[in-house]
Amino acid sequence: MKKMMFTAMLAAPLAIVLAAPAMAQNAPMTSGDYEEVGMISVSDGAGLEYINYLATTWKKNQEFAKSKGWITGYQVLANVNPRAGEPDFYLVTSFSNMPDANEEEKRDAAYRDFMKQSDAEMAAASGDRAKYRTQLGSVLLRQLKFK
Repeated sequence: MKKMMFTAMLAAPLAIVLAAPAMAQNAPMTSGDYEEVGMISVSDGAGLEYINYLATTWKKNQEFAKSKGWITGYQVLANVNPRAGEPDFYLVTSFSNMPDANEEEKRDAAYRDFMKQSDAEMAAASGDRAKYRTQLGSVLLRQLKFK
């Protein structure tokens, strides 16, 4: 009796593991791009200054990343009726896969070369924007596409 219970205890997890690929084949959706969503709050009266930054430097950076195949797209969404504590803007960047550490280093070097700035200079520019904008956080989402 103990041997049969032990065998059953071992068989149950194995049955679940073996059934998982079969269940996945029947799923009605497949994975798509990742969507990284940055949430930005802007100080009163600084909206135009921030969207000027988005339309110049941020867009230039995104177009560079897109030309390299690092991202598949990007967009800016405005929160038309933000409630207290909600962001004014959502910065959405789409990409197909996550780079590993080596690829990240290569991209960082290419980006510094493209921007003609050091890490310190880019950090200082980000600090300047902190005078009128606050990054409230970000989320990483994954598209699910219907088959």
